[in-house]
Amino acid sequence: MPSPSPAPLNPDLIDTATPPIPEAQGWARAYDGRRGPLIDLSQAVPGSPPPAALLERLAEAAGRPDQTRYGAITGDLALREAYAAETSAFYGAPIAPQEIAITAGCNQAYVVTMMAVAHAGDNVLLPTPWYFNHEMTLNMLGVEPRPLPCDPEQAFVPDVATAESLIDERTRAIVLVTPNNPTGAVYPPATIAAFAALCRRRKIWLVLDETYRDFLPDGAGRSHELFAASDWRDSLIGLYSFSKAYAVPGWRLGAITAGEAVLAQIGKVLDCIQISPVRAGQGAIAWGIDGIRAWREANRAEINARAGLFRQTLAPLNGWNVLAAGAYFAYLAHPFEGVPAAEVVRRLVQERGVLALPGPYFGPGQERHLRIAIANVGADRLGELGDRLRGFSL
Repeated sequence: MPSPSPAPLNPDLIDTATPPIPEAQGWARAYDGRRGPLIDLSQAVPGSPPPAALLERLAEAAGRPDQTRYGAITGDLALREAYAAETSAFYGAPIAPQEIAITAGCNQAYVVTMMAVAHAGDNVLLPTPWYFNHEMTLNMLGVEPRPLPCDPEQAFVPDVATAESLIDERTRAIVLVTPNNPTGAVYPPATIAAFAALCRRRKIWLVLDETYRDFLPDGAGRSHELFAASDWRDSLIGLYSFSKAYAVPGWRLGAITAGEAVLAQIGKVLDCIQISPVRAGQGAIAWGIDGIRAWREANRAEINARAGLFRQTLAPLNGWNVLAAGAYFAYLAHPFEGVPAAEVVRRLVQERGVLALPGPYFGPGQERHLRIAIANVGADRLGELGDRLRGFSL
């Protein structure tokens, strides 16, 4: 007698691609070490631990009995106050603690924001190449991730006129990520301002993911002036992560900046999926915003130096073209026309011990591209790339 069919699952979830990084890490397990230790440039992970003082604050907070209790849905007041002061200073505009919600990383901030602004059948514009979790989230929610192609000749900076041509009656938001994951591109303030104006005029949301804003290059100044506008709360939602700047991705802490009316709705979602953020890490970060500021600035300078070193290392290699580099990432074109990017990555890690991510993980039209997470390893390991890539062929 045949066994009965299993109960069905959500088809939108089933149709969503599986997380891609484990596939690439699986290819790395076949590397035999012939060229030296693996140079892992796949998942964006801080290459060094946080300062000991920050870890000590975490241990102290974790040992307090009051930290075992539920906290506020939108995060503990101490962190919301500290982060509100930090963002107010950074953007040169007043942002109140009640306009901040703390989340379990920026990924959760994005998920709850998308649940607040769109529902099944709507669409959201995502510049391509895109961050794959952004596309996956929309697919799970039954929301169309509508590609907004970004031209490599324009340094992968999205075009406002092209975006407007893609907006229809079902468009609910445009998502911008700057500095960008996966390309490393830093969007000019004028471009961000133009997108904000477009979203206000078309009455849709601009969702601005600035996970990597702490790694802007020297002299960049403010990334934008949007929070200085009196009506920003009507069409702007900002996202942030503490993972990279504080080197604590395992603590899962991010933030949303939005008007109180928006956060009241987002709070309903947060209450259902986390009740309150993990509390010990909140206390440590609330102290660390000022307490490790010098360390964070030194780390920013180091990461920016690696982008320059990466360009220098690949410059002598024919066919390996660095299209963009900044903050945590570099995006490059490989020299093997007609060869799928996944095959390039698989062979590169197995034969040369260098693990990157294939461009198609980040959207359509990316077969010629690879993403490099330049912040994962120190300058000495990045310097080895020239020898590893020299003479590599398929």
